[in-house]
Amino acid sequence: MPFTLLADSEREVCKRYDVWGKKKFMGKEFEGVLRTTYLIDEKGVIQRVFENVKPAGHSAEILRVLGEVID
Repeated sequence: MPFTLLADSEREVCKRYDVWGKKKFMGKEFEGVLRTTYLIDEKGVIQRVFENVKPAGHSAEILRVLGEVID
C-alpha cells in the first residue's frame, strides 16, 4: 500500500480526532470508536468530515465527493 497503516492501541489518535465516545447498541451504552471519515488533502489539511457513517453506500459517497474535488 502507498501509505502507512496505524495501530492506535492507546486511542491517542482517536482522542485527537474526537472519534472516541459514548455509543448505544441494543439499549446499552458503552464507549467506542465513532464511525467518522476524514477527507485529508496532500498537505494534511482536513477538507471534509463525514460523521455517523453508515457502511452501506459510504464508499460510493466518498468516490462521488472525490470526483467533485478532483474536477
